[in-house]
Amino acid sequence: MTAEQIVFYLFATLAIASALGVVMVRNSVQAVLCLVLTFFSMAALWMLLEAEFLAIALVLVYVGAVMVLFLFVVMMLDVDFASLKQGFTRYVPLGVLVAAGLLIGLYWVLRGEVFGLEMMPEPNKHGAEHSNVEVLGKLLYTDYFYAFEVAGVILLVAIVAAISLTFRGRRERRGQSVPMQHRASKDERLHIVKMDAEVAEFEDQQIDQDSDNTGKGKKKQKSKAKAKPKTQTKGESS
Repeated sequence: MTAEQIVFYLFATLAIASALGVVMVRNSVQAVLCLVLTFFSMAALWMLLEAEFLAIALVLVYVGAVMVLFLFVVMMLDVDFASLKQGFTRYVPLGVLVAAGLLIGLYWVLRGEVFGLEMMPEPNKHGAEHSNVEVLGKLLYTDYFYAFEVAGVILLVAIVAAISLTFRGRRERRGQSVPMQHRASKDERLHIVKMDAEVAEFEDQQIDQDSDNTGKGKKKQKSKAKAKPKTQTKGESS
């Protein structure tokens, strides 16, 4: 057994075990972490098939963005699992039928007559100068051009549908208008207010009164300070 086969069986077993953990683990956070491990294992298998670009995209996009978002959402949501498990036994027969149908469909699609070594042989090995991105780009924009464009249109429709579903109507919001700000003149921005002389005289009178009050307060404090030693002399003489 070669080193490549050992690596393949190792990551294939890890991918199957982590995929089973996604559907069998009770804790939702642990299920998301098992799914992250599944993506890492599949990326390693794609690396063995010389699909480096797809492996890196799987790690960066799904593990680095989507799974992190799922993990934060699951951790922030307070899901009542007890209420979800109520009435679970009623749907067991339907679940068994759906699982059996999926197994039959997978066997029919992935059987040896369709995906065997005779129909899909092992790809040839390439050298270090081989560019996986170049080959993938040529296939997308030549043989699968229409399918690629249709997928882009479907994603655009999904984005527009999500925005339209979350739109709650126009809200009255205050904002700034840059053209109106540029059209503003000096007379509209600057207002010169002239004050009468009486107001100034009244303010001067208030200042004089305040100064007089402060002067009287200082005189009272000085008189109290002079009266204190007299009381002390009376106490000493007695």
